[in-house]
Amino acid sequence: MYSMFDLLFETPSYRPVYVISDSEMKELKKNQHQEELDEITTQKVKLEDAFKAQIKHLEEREKELKKELKVLSGSKNK
Repeated sequence: MYSMFDLLFETPSYRPVYVISDSEMKELKKNQHQEELDEITTQKVKLEDAFKAQIKHLEEREKELKKELKVLSGSKNK
């Protein structure tokens, strides 16, 4: 019969330890920072594009509403 305690006792209580040189560690950090920077840049571009699209949509809707208001205001005067 299995229980959740079986997993606890069957798996080793240690994790592997990797030893790398300072230069390898520096290179690893450099790569991680570059990946993070690339992701930030990509997210900024996506946000800017979404913002521009939303502004365009709002401006178009604003024009439509102004046009409709003119038509409605003009028909009242008759």
